[in-house]
Formats: sequence, structure tokens, C-alpha cells
Amino acid sequence: MTSHNSPHLVSTDWLETHLSAPDVVVIDASWHLPPTGRSGRDEYLEEHIPGALYFDIDDLSDEKSDLPHMLPSAEKFASRMRKMGIGDGKKVIAYDSTGLFSAARAWWMFRVMGHDDVALLDGGLRKWKSEGRALEDGPPAPQQERHFTVRLQTMMVRDLSTMQRTSANASSQIIDARSPGRFSGDEKEPRQGLRSGHIPGSRNVHYAALLNEDGTVKPTGDIEQVFKDAGVDVSKPAITTCGSGVTAAILTLGLELAGQHKHALYDGSWSEWGGIEECSVETGPAR
Repeated sequence: MTSHNSPHLVSTDWLETHLSAPDVVVIDASWHLPPTGRSGRDEYLEEHIPGALYFDIDDLSDEKSDLPHMLPSAEKFASRMRKMGIGDGKKVIAYDSTGLFSAARAWWMFRVMGHDDVALLDGGLRKWKSEGRALEDGPPAPQQERHFTVRLQTMMVRDLSTMQRTSANASSQIIDARSPGRFSGDEKEPRQGLRSGHIPGSRNVHYAALLNEDGTVKPTGDIEQVFKDAGVDVSKPAITTCGSGVTAAILTLGLELAGQHKHALYDGSWSEWGGIEECSVETGPAR
């Protein structure tokens, strides 16, 4: 699979060999921050791995929430997957155009919905292209609907009230995937109306620290050291957070690779916390 020998990652060699396997489905989960002006869907239509389907993180969200791409209801997720032809018995391989940025969010969503047979393409489309592998463009071919069974794993998600209690009593480690400048409050938030800083008591592990320059995931030993250097004990439960619940999933992946399976993701992340005056904010480095 990859040098990690983990069920959560597959190599480009493995995927190329299994592209035509009837039980494998590939999804392009490319998503970009709004200020970039880039469209994951448009870029998918321009080029993608042969047979890949587009997984729209913004569409696959809770339309009743004012927060960006919050986790959708189980019914909505199952309905969308069924129409995409993704169902029980399918091994899902997710990738994005950057290497690893938004695909981890899709990987996490499938696992929250109880579909554990999901993995990430190590290095994503970036590595696939650098190796000169085949690409195609245009919309996907029509898919036959398949039944998708949801077994919601609520323990993998945290909401605002839980985060407020966790911050106050330090009952679990909180790890923030944003850049050091955003964590400290020295950089302005990309979304308007949000304060700068971080959740009191949280630690900062920028998601990029877990990745190599080519977008592949660092060896497990290096990942463990990154967490340790940030003051995170990977033997203890943790909650990951970020700007809007996307790159936090990269930290979730890192925890899994490091052997910590008791973790959750704060879905509202800073988009929620940073916009609520009643929520305390710290600035500067982690304390």
C-alpha cells in the first residue's frame, strides 16, 4: 500500500493497479479556501484520475447551518452516496489536487457515517500527475445506484457545548491545525467576522507539519515527534480543530497513524468558536 502499511493510505502504484476493480471507487474531494477563488469542481472537470467521482464537500453539508460545510444528516449523506453509486461493499479511495488538504475531510466523513473501508491516496493528484499517470476530463459516467448503510459514529464529532466544557476542564487534549500565525492571533482570519487567536488550552500542530514537500504523509515516527514537540501526548485522547473542520481531519489521520484511536473532530471549529463573543479566546503561543 504505502510505507506506512496502514489501511488509511494507499500508494499511487496500488491505485493504478486497482483502478478497474469492481469493488473500488475513487473520489476527488478537492476543495479550496474561498479567498483563493479556485473551484474544486471546475478543476475536477478539467482533469481527474480516470473513473473518479467528484465529492463536493460544500454540497455534502448541513444546509440548515450558517457554518461552512458542517456534517450533513445521515439521511442526506446516504442519499447522496447512493446516487453517486457508492454503497456497501465498496472500498472508497479519496484524494485531492493539493496532495493532502481536503481529502482527509471526506475520509473522516465516511468513517463518521460508519463506512470504514475508506483510504486516502498518499500524495493525491499532485503525485499522480508528477508520475505521468493517466488522466481524464469531463463529467463522470452515469452510475448505478447502490444501497449505503449508515452507522453513525457520534463519538467522533464534538459540538460547541462539549468544546466549552473541554476547554474549561482540560478533560481532553485540543489540537489546532491552523497555521502558527492564525493560532497565535498574529494573522487575520480569512473569514470575515471572526476574532483572532485560539481556544484556551489548545495546542498547535499545523497540518502541513505532518506532510512531506510532495504532499505525501510523513513516516509515523516523524508524526509522533511533531505531536510531541507541540506538547501533545499521543497516548491520550484528543480533539482536533482548525478553521472550518477540513484540515483538522489531517491531524485526525496523524493520530490514527500514531496509534491513538480515541479522538474526535470539532466540526464547527474556529468558524463557530471565533464568531461567538461568549467563547473565550487566547492569543500568543500555547500555554
